[in-house]
Amino acid sequence: MYRCHNCQQELDIPRKVGRTESCPHCGADLHACLNCRFYDAAAYNQCHEPQAERVVDKDRSNFCEYFIFRDTVSARDAADNKEDARRTLEALFKK
Repeated sequence: MYRCHNCQQELDIPRKVGRTESCPHCGADLHACLNCRFYDAAAYNQCHEPQAERVVDKDRSNFCEYFIFRDTVSARDAADNKEDARRTLEALFKK
């Protein structure tokens, strides 16, 4: 499932995202670092792709050839995963 980095709305994208495409819900650029699977705020240049050139505006459209739309989990799945992890830790440290 794909989601817009700006409005978090689900997107139905059956093909590769073009550089000029925008979100039908909010108009944000889709071919942007914040929507890319290589984006990581904690990584060098905020990107895990070592050959990619530095992009300054992470929320704007760019010419990066390594862009792959990030596959996101729904908010419910993320909450379930968090709760499962919490239960596992509690079971591990119970006396």
